[in-house]
Parts: sequence; C-alpha cells; structure tokens
Amino acid sequence: MSAPGVAVRRAAIDALVRIDRDDAYANLVLPSVLDGAELDERDRHLVTELVYGSTRRRRSLDWLYAPFVHRELDPEVRAALRVGTYQLHLTDVPDHAAVSATVGAVGGRVRGFVNAVLRKVAAVDVTWPDDATRLSYPDWILDRLRGDLGEEDALASLEAMNEPAVTHRREDGYVQDLASQWVVELCDAQPGERVADLCAAPGGKSTGLARSGATVVAGDLRPSRVALVAANAERTGAAGVHALVADAAAPPFPDQTFDRVLVDAPCTGLGVLRRRADARWRGGPEDVERLAELQRRIVDAAVPLVRPGGLLVYSVCTLTAAETLGVDAHLAAAWPQLEPLPAPPEPWRPWGRGGLLLPQAAGADGMMILRLRRPA
Repeated sequence: MSAPGVAVRRAAIDALVRIDRDDAYANLVLPSVLDGAELDERDRHLVTELVYGSTRRRRSLDWLYAPFVHRELDPEVRAALRVGTYQLHLTDVPDHAAVSATVGAVGGRVRGFVNAVLRKVAAVDVTWPDDATRLSYPDWILDRLRGDLGEEDALASLEAMNEPAVTHRREDGYVQDLASQWVVELCDAQPGERVADLCAAPGGKSTGLARSGATVVAGDLRPSRVALVAANAERTGAAGVHALVADAAAPPFPDQTFDRVLVDAPCTGLGVLRRRADARWRGGPEDVERLAELQRRIVDAAVPLVRPGGLLVYSVCTLTAAETLGVDAHLAAAWPQLEPLPAPPEPWRPWGRGGLLLPQAAGADGMMILRLRRPA
C-alpha cells in the first residue's frame, strides 16, 4: 500500500464495491470513503474521478475486459478491473502506472489474475459493438432519447453527460447547476410575493427564489427531505423559506394563494446523468410513463393555487417527450385558459410552448421549463 497511487486505487475500489454489492449511491458512499483515507487534495480528486468515471462507464468497461475473464467475479475483483480498465482507456494515466497501482491495491490471492487481465486490456484496439456500449448507457435510454430527440441530439446529449459536472457556486455559497439557477431566474419572483415550491427538496430553488425577497413555502413529501430544505435555508441565510411536509399532488393550501407556483417535478432525471453517476443504472423504461402520470397529477393540483395574474412554472431535469411535451399537451387540454409566456432565449430551444436545454448546449444539466400565466 506504500507504492505511489496504490492508496488512491484502494479507496476507489472500496467505494465501487459498496456501490455494486450494496446497491449504494455513489454520492453517499464517496464522502465516507474519502473521510477514511489519508489523501491529499489531488489524490482525493483522482479517487472521485475513478469512482464516478468507472460508475458511469461500467458497461463500456465490462465489455472491454469481458473477453479475458472466464470465471465469476467477486465485487472486489470486478471493481479493480473496472478501475484499471477505466484508467487504461479513458484517462491519460500511463498504462504501466495504471496496472501496477491497481494490482497493488488488491489482495495477494487475486493480484496475478488482475494483472494478467489488465495487461491484455491495455493492448486492446477498441472497436465498439454499438453506441449504447460505447457511451455506456442501458439500451432503453439510448432508444428513448433517439426517438424523442432525434439521432444527433440524443448522441450529443449522452456524450455530454459522460463528462464530469462543472461546479457552480452561488453568491450565498450554495452549489447549484446553471440550469437550475436559470429556472429560478425565469420564475422572476418579486419582493413581497408569495411563492410555492411544491417539490422543493433539497432546497436549491427555494433558497434561490427567497433571495429575491419573496416568501417561499417549500413543500416536500418526506420529512427527511423537508429537513434538508430547512438546513439549506439556514445555511444560506434564506430567512424567507418556510419548509413543511406536503404532498404536491394534494397540496394543503387554499386556492389562489400564491403569486407564483413552481413545480420542479419528480422525473426520470435523464438530463442530469453527468452529476448522478449511478442514476443511469437505476430504474427502467416503465418509469417514464409512471412519472409522467404523477407529473400530470401534480400540475393539476398546482394550477388552482395560482392567483389571477400569477404564474405557474413547470420544470423537469429530463429529456423525454412524455415528461416534457406530454405534460405541456396535458396542461393545454385541461387548462386552456392559461397563457404561455415566450420560450427563454438561447441556449434554450423552443420545446412545445416552453423551452428545452440540452446538456451539450451550455455545459449545464438538461432541463425543460414551461411558464403559464393565469389570466387576471
């Protein structure tokens, strides 16, 4: 463990074992692994890249080493092969360093096996069998986005979401992607207004809205998630945020209570896969229609809360037509009196009556927004 880089690979392998074996979330596992490792800042960044990168690209990695493996793999060996293969084909780490440090990080009984496999992987001249394997996504995600966005935009979106996310920090210290910050700006909350954020956790948009001087009622279904909203409001000094447990599909508020209602709805999250390394491997195609039905119920419950002259804002961090254009079409049919505001300008593109932000357009999350005015 004293050789250069071995501790880094050991930490990455430990994290990947927990993600694979325990079906744990990468963003929850990684901090605890880093806290238990005595690493400098540069090495901590490398562990983060190895864990997130190997998690995102696991289909590609498994395909690369599979021809040289003819036995069942335990979680540690599988994690080591993924970490090693990731370095060999998707980073600038020299091959000899990638192999030696990774082999040094595993137990003695399997070192020979891991060494032999990785040396064969290093010599592979890669020819991918299909785009889903090359890009490392489940078939259903690629197929769905090809059908909904078209070939060029689908592939470009998936390519973009294989890149590490860029950190953006607001003036109050809160880390929030640009797409979410733009949603807050497009809500255009004014000082003294009453705003409802019906699906508020973890509270980034609620605290952003409160910075305008508005009073924000931030609801979420689970008490633990509401506690997270309250903690973020306290941490950012957003005194105007009032967090409470509430079902967005049956909100406990009188009609026409709010000047603005934001529905940042639960969704498949197919626009934020660069930040959620393991999300592409969770769920399946059945989630699209299930969540679209929930989104329709939530917006139907939200519309009556908007005062005359007020604004309903619907946003989702996904790219499927059912969760974007489909919900827009539902609102148009069920609530024809609502008046759409113009689509936001570039890098957004017109999408139904709203706007769509593709991940490749601005280095931000994929997002859809729709703004509807209730007549005075």
